[in-house]
Amino acid sequence: MSESYCRAVREGRLPDVHRAYHDEQYGFPLREDHELFERLVLEINQAGLSWTTILRKQEAFRAAYADFRPACVAAFGEADEARLLTDVGIIRNRLKIRAAVENARRILVLIGRHGSFAAWLDHHHPQDPDSWVRLMRRTFVFMGPEIVREFLVSTGYLPGAHEHDCPAQARIVDLQPAWTKAASAERSP
Repeated sequence: MSESYCRAVREGRLPDVHRAYHDEQYGFPLREDHELFERLVLEINQAGLSWTTILRKQEAFRAAYADFRPACVAAFGEADEARLLTDVGIIRNRLKIRAAVENARRILVLIGRHGSFAAWLDHHHPQDPDSWVRLMRRTFVFMGPEIVREFLVSTGYLPGAHEHDCPAQARIVDLQPAWTKAASAERSP
């Protein structure tokens, strides 16, 4: 069994950049389109790399991708792709850059149909993890099971971000993320 993220952060076995992410972001419910899109792009960019690398580049990603405003990124063209491919502050991978732009375009479609990216996620919640993977693969590009799982866990749609006795877990539960609502519905008569 692998060591928990909570324990590794608490005991200082991960670089300091993980502390704020663990304590203030990981597993906390996100509702804003740009926040959800940011997490999706970061999870895609993490594929094959360490999360430490992504966290260290998070501010550079925000600058490079127009603060993750889906409409802005959806409008990116060839010049933007060339700019991103030379930006040492981010992950310079053509497939991941193109995935961000294409996924921004797809998010705009979801916003048009559902009002927001969060409303689209809510519309499909709850689902088992395998169903989420199938749905996300039909809807977006560059989606693997681990990207989908981490996106959903990190944004509050699936449980599992923290140990039960972790202080961050208590704060997350107080915010009533989607997974707590699904668990409550299952317990109701």
